[in-house]
Amino acid sequence: MRIILYVGKGGVGKTSIAAATAIKSAEMGNKTIVVSADAAHSLGDSLDMSLSSEPVSIIENLWAQEIDATYELERFWGKAQKHIISLFGSKVVNEITNSELIAFRGFEELLSLFRILRFCLEGEYDVVIIDCAPTGETLAMLSFPELLRRWLVIILKSLNPSAVRIVGKMNAINEIESICRQFDKIQLILSNRDMTSIRIVVNPEKMVIKEAQRSFTYLNMYDFNVDAVMVNKIMPDSVSDDYFVAWKETQEKYVEMISESFRPVPLYYAPWFEKETVGVDMLKRLADALFKGDDPADIKYKNRTYEITKTDSGYLLSVFLPFSDKSDLALDIRGDELIIRTAKIKRSVALPGTLMGREISGAKFDGDRLKVSFAGS
Repeated sequence: MRIILYVGKGGVGKTSIAAATAIKSAEMGNKTIVVSADAAHSLGDSLDMSLSSEPVSIIENLWAQEIDATYELERFWGKAQKHIISLFGSKVVNEITNSELIAFRGFEELLSLFRILRFCLEGEYDVVIIDCAPTGETLAMLSFPELLRRWLVIILKSLNPSAVRIVGKMNAINEIESICRQFDKIQLILSNRDMTSIRIVVNPEKMVIKEAQRSFTYLNMYDFNVDAVMVNKIMPDSVSDDYFVAWKETQEKYVEMISESFRPVPLYYAPWFEKETVGVDMLKRLADALFKGDDPADIKYKNRTYEITKTDSGYLLSVFLPFSDKSDLALDIRGDELIIRTAKIKRSVALPGTLMGREISGAKFDGDRLKVSFAGS
């Protein structure tokens, strides 16, 4: 089974590219489903058809679905709520309403992960493509299972199993343990580099690129595999009007910036079409422009690009720089970015909060990796 998550800033075209990838995957014979995990669903609009909380057939080998948070929550929370009431009392648990849970950042997206888990356990599809919410919500979604699991473990450790058994409340503990096991399965799926990868969608615009850089760093920190970057809405070479030529020249500068920021992860390019990318036919055009004859479900890249580890004297940032010329190394920090230059390459690395404000205390190459030491606080 193959799972692909598309992430990026709102408005960059995640939904269109996710739908186009799904159509191309289905055309190549993969039984595929594309799922919207964004509360502000636009997948149905992109496909130009009505979708629901259950899979809807689109074309041969392709289904689509928009996650309904209330529907999924009733399935997930309903059973757990019944057992947890027996443990904590109905007043405490009943006060946690479904609407309050949905409002909790990352919880709605978490429900999408449980749906992905179901897809994996049932094995009905070859390829599952997730159209994710904007970047902030997606990062919360990806980190939420591990965080919530820790909370549940703390709750379990705080209970007295003997006392609970006496009052007949073991069902609640069993339910919490069951939820923890599901979180473990979700984490295994997300971290399985032979199954799951994340693709960042970006436009050649400065604000979009900066957010994508930060996302790229954090996704690598959490050990998620980013196997491709999709550069969307590029002005075609055929533009001739002075107004659009100026835009094209600006875009060319930012396309180079994208190349510097995400190397060696593969980049895929899509033009800005002459009309809206809506409906199956236009999405096919988008897919053909992106992937040419390649199978979009293939894993495009698997190496971990960045690694950050705590050391006795501070932190160590390891950056994957294959085939780079190790002479004339220069490092510079500008704001929240680390600029790496050698004789042949330039790389911009968005620094996480852990490293911002720290001085570089050393740097050396170790095989294909540049290891940069940051001083402690």
